[in-house]
Amino acid sequence: MTTDDAHRQDGRDVARDQETLGDRAARALLEYREGRSAALSAVVREATPLLWHTVRAQGVDRDTADDVVQSVWAALVRHAGTITEPRAVLKWLLITARRAAWEAARRAREDQRRRTGLPDDAPDAVHPLPDPRPGPDLHVLTDERDRAVWRALALLPQRCQELLRLVSLADRPDYRMISAAIGMPVGSIGATRGRCLAKLRTALDDMAEDPWT
Repeated sequence: MTTDDAHRQDGRDVARDQETLGDRAARALLEYREGRSAALSAVVREATPLLWHTVRAQGVDRDTADDVVQSVWAALVRHAGTITEPRAVLKWLLITARRAAWEAARRAREDQRRRTGLPDDAPDAVHPLPDPRPGPDLHVLTDERDRAVWRALALLPQRCQELLRLVSLADRPDYRMISAAIGMPVGSIGATRGRCLAKLRTALDDMAEDPWT
């Protein structure tokens, strides 16, 4: 292996190390479409605990959670060829799991009422309610979003990076402080901020088209 080959390999290794679960799910979907299922099997092993806890947080029992998660993976396989945005696969899985859990919880309540003869407006005295706290899916999706924003920010000119970092530090940023920090006239900060945000949106859009930018 030449020095250039070694550097390229190191770069690929670093890229893999920086991949999020969402990145791996997107890559696995594309490989599955090409007839290679190993990556998808790895994602199933990695993401199943996340999906299971997401389903359980909606108030279903353990056995039902197992069934729901299996049905979600089966649905992904059925729809693998029609998902148009690979980077959205993880979000699709989490949303599908949550909706399936809601439906399972609804059917369980109806079954309970039929067995006990309770009226439709009776309170759910036995069936557990969804956990009101943020579930693991929210944390994962927030982390995926934040990683994408930081990757896109790193693609912008240094001036834009400095300005957007300072602006993001407060809900109502002090333009005089920003002006002193980066040497930009106060009157031009607002317009420059707008142009930098537009560049950031373009970078995010380009990353969505190429998941491994």
